Amino acid sequence: MSAIQLAALARTSEPQSTLRRFLALDAVVTGANALAYLAFSGPLGRFLGVGSALLLALGAFLAVYATGVGLLAARRQPPALGVRAVVEGNLAWAAVSLAALALWLTPSTPGAVWTVLQALVVAGFAVLQHLALRARQGMSV
Repeated sequence: MSAIQLAALARTSEPQSTLRRFLALDAVVTGANALAYLAFSGPLGRFLGVGSALLLALGAFLAVYATGVGLLAARRQPPALGVRAVVEGNLAWAAVSLAALALWLTPSTPGAVWTVLQALVVAGFAVLQHLALRARQGMSV
């Protein structure tokens, strides 16, 4: 998704709507990733150079996580504590992904590129959600 598309998605006079949109987008992207890992763990594992069992476990975790984020997004006013947990979870996911790549995973080239790209996207979600939460709370950014 381009910066222009993200700006259009975030454009609203209500910070509450922006926060809910970024949570919903996170839930959709994470859910799609979960479904792909669960449904195609064998072929994706071979392509990415990681075990299908790892992808199945990640897919199950991501499905639960996406459901939780989606439930937050569906609330009229997502609780700040829940949003902070999502932000921190996203930052942890990005950090662990990069650490795993550096320390113990030996993926294929597409797998290494995928790991870095998904870590950047997840970190981007964390930043956008954090900024939207701050705007909702009336803090200066």
